[in-house]
Parts: sequence; structure tokens; C-alpha cells
Amino acid sequence: MGHPLNASSLRSSIRLPVLREVPGPWRPVAVFLLVVTFHGATFLLAQLPKPSEYQVKATYLYNFARFVKWPETLPAGKGDSFSVCVLGQDPFGPILDSTLAGEALDGKPVVLRRITKPQNAGDCRILFISSAEEKHLKEILTALDESGVLTVSDMPGFTRRGGMIQFVLEGDRVRFEINLASAENARLVLSSELLKVAAAVRNDRSGD
Repeated sequence: MGHPLNASSLRSSIRLPVLREVPGPWRPVAVFLLVVTFHGATFLLAQLPKPSEYQVKATYLYNFARFVKWPETLPAGKGDSFSVCVLGQDPFGPILDSTLAGEALDGKPVVLRRITKPQNAGDCRILFISSAEEKHLKEILTALDESGVLTVSDMPGFTRRGGMIQFVLEGDRVRFEINLASAENARLVLSSELLKVAAAVRNDRSGD
């Protein structure tokens, strides 16, 4: 019998330590193709209903935090909770709420915030920038420069234009690209394990 798909089982299925054990440099991230050990019982995730694109993206957004080291000196507001923020039109809907509900990162409760201005991102650790903000991307990234915020989006050309992590689709699989130079400029340290599973890694900050 298949196992019901929920936020908890989905998170467990695609945590990057599991992906690390999949051989080859181009590890598939579609969770239904992986074999996972859960509560001592091994089962194929192919038995689960195929997760939606934004279920996978929401789970990645949560897991990115486990492989990023933030500067030790952060604004006081970032010390009380771990804020994951969405700037602009939210493509996740309730999926992201359920993925992050009750979770903790770096010993702090995860708080989801939806904001309308980059100036409100000062307390954010991770900021997902909606594709609807594409025309304003240069201004947004300038406002966040060296702020210690991990920027993520699925808008085309995001990493080329100075964003840090961009979701990309390869067939029906969700992958991600990284602009390492942009992350380092914000004083973020990305784990080598995260870099290994990226579809591509850029090392320049050439924006528009």
C-alpha cells in the first residue's frame, strides 16, 4: 500500500543528505524516484503521488537553510526566529505554510512572512522573489546587497542577473542553479554538498 503524501514525508524524502547518496554528478531531485529509509522501513517513493512543482520547490526552500552558513554578526531582529520570506505575488499558496509549519532551523522557530517591498526583508534569512517582480529585480538585489539574505527565485536568468539560487526545470524535474559569487558577496557560506547537487554553479556577479 502507498504512503500518503504530506509535508513531513515530502521533506524527509528530499533532504539533501539523501540526495548525496544517489550516484553520479547529476542527481535527480524528483522525490518519487528515490529510495528512502523511514522509521526503519525502506519503501519506494514511486508509491507516493507525484508531488507538484511547488511542493518540491517549497521543500527545497526549507532544506537550503541546512546547507548555508550565515554571518555570525546579524541584525538583532534575525536572532529571535528564522524567517523565510516571499516577496511579491506568492506562487506557493498554502503549500509553503504547511511545509514550514512547526519547523525549526538553527535552533529557532521558522516564521513565514509575505512582504511587498525589499526594504521589509531586513529580518529575512531566505527570500523567495516572485517572478512577478522581474522588472524590478535590479532594484531589489541592490537593496539587499550585502544584507546576509539568501535570495531564491524561479524567474528566468535570476542567477545570471545576480540572484543566488534559481529553480530550473529539466523535463519534469525541479533543479536549481547557484551564483556562488553573489552568495559570497552577502557573506554567506554555501556547503560543498549543496554545490554538488546544483545543476550549475556560476561564479560571477554580472547583472543587467
